[in-house]
Amino acid sequence: MGNPHDEEIEDIEDLGETPEVSRIAQLKASGPVPKVTRKNVAGPEVVADSIIPGTQNVYVKTWGCAHNSSDSEYMAGLLNENGYNITDDASLADIWLLNSCTVKNPAEDHFRNAIEEGRKNGKYVVVAGCVSQAAPKTPYMEGLSMIGVQQIDRVVEVVEETLKGNSVRLLGTKKVSGKKQGGASLQLPKVRRNELIEIIPINTGCLNHCTYCKTKHARGKLGSYPISEIIQRAEQAFSEGVKELWLTSEDTGAYGRDIGETLPNLLYQLVEVIPENCMLRLGMTNPPYILEHLEDMAKILSHPRVYSFLHVPVQSGSDYVLGEMKREYCIDDFKMVVNFLRERVPGITIATDIICGFPTETAEDFQETMNLVKEYHFPVLFINQFFPRPGTPAAKMKRVPGNEVKQRTKALSDYFQSYTCYGKNVGTVQRVLVTEVSHDKNHYVGHNKFYEQVLVPKKEEYLGEFLTVRITKAGKHYMIGEPVPTKTLNNEIKKLTRTFKSSTALMYSLFVLLIAVVIYIIQKNTMLF
Repeated sequence: MGNPHDEEIEDIEDLGETPEVSRIAQLKASGPVPKVTRKNVAGPEVVADSIIPGTQNVYVKTWGCAHNSSDSEYMAGLLNENGYNITDDASLADIWLLNSCTVKNPAEDHFRNAIEEGRKNGKYVVVAGCVSQAAPKTPYMEGLSMIGVQQIDRVVEVVEETLKGNSVRLLGTKKVSGKKQGGASLQLPKVRRNELIEIIPINTGCLNHCTYCKTKHARGKLGSYPISEIIQRAEQAFSEGVKELWLTSEDTGAYGRDIGETLPNLLYQLVEVIPENCMLRLGMTNPPYILEHLEDMAKILSHPRVYSFLHVPVQSGSDYVLGEMKREYCIDDFKMVVNFLRERVPGITIATDIICGFPTETAEDFQETMNLVKEYHFPVLFINQFFPRPGTPAAKMKRVPGNEVKQRTKALSDYFQSYTCYGKNVGTVQRVLVTEVSHDKNHYVGHNKFYEQVLVPKKEEYLGEFLTVRITKAGKHYMIGEPVPTKTLNNEIKKLTRTFKSSTALMYSLFVLLIAVVIYIIQKNTMLF
């Protein structure tokens, strides 16, 4: 299966503040494409009349979350529909489309390095995503064309103008009657990174103002898509052969609060259109927005066509630090979510995030975080050291010394690596949906009901299918599964049936014996009187 995008994807939290925008960024989506001639910018010499749009190779590079990945797939789809060839070979491309992430410093560093590399190699460079949206005046992006996070449906226009030697920046927000929308239409064409997985952004932006986060500068306030549009997109994806549906956003739990809807309402309607041989994975949600929906969430996550998996970032085990972060919940709220779901959805996988070394975090605060991890032994834990993002309130706070931040990060990472959660599964028989190739290219990757990763032999007929496997080995982050032949599986079922029948017969015999003893005792007591 081809891989048209070169991506680094993390299903992580994206939150933040107010965007920095230029005059061009204020233009409405319905307005004409502004043309700004590139000045003093290194790049290929262009003779406009010699350019034939739609004949070039485009390389798409993505950093960040699943939402960014979906945006790249839409942009690739539009370019492909208009004649451009999407390639995963950067050296063969005429144009580099770089879709950025602003969550952490390293992601922006990689983005900046890619821009420099593209310029050095004489490529046309177009930037998109949260870095350029949040801070378009950043010097290293001077003269580059930009596609805003809500303007991805205009990527063809931007690319064509760039090929003519113009620098175009479309960074406006889509609004209807003054109200922010979810973004570009969900019905746009796509070139999927994985043809078996459809990523649907159900909303953009969020309701929070976390002090450490830059992403709200880019994604802004909450904007939700109508349920009908999401359902339509899902049905279309399944008709095209998709087997796994991911719902994504900066905070799925906040879905619908701007349009009078709720996440459970969406999910109850969505599961009705998921085919029998397909699965749904729900994206990240913050604790405050699912507390009132725990009963519904437990029912939905128990549904046979929904993975029993939820990503709920906690960020710190200290109430004081959570307050400094403006996370709008306390640690007891988080524990209530985890405890309730673990009780009502047995086996559920709860993934979480933690930031080490947030400003004002004391040794005692960090110990509370360590205690939380020791109490819950999260099977999936994203550990990040604090990075001050420009323009965020946390960047102005007094920093924890760098060495201390590294020590805390290492201590938490070492503890996380010290325990395993999958050993209990060795010897069990499980059903997994196989959807992708492993990083080492030697296996296919499947996931069981709890979205636990199971590596299986790399046989083409397994891809896109449910496979029954016996777990033979368990590591920290994955299990190894050997397919169970149909004959063996039938024998296992017969054995279980015989065991059940034998157990039933034994229980019946014991019950009859017990009744006989009771009757004997009653009769004996009656004779005594």
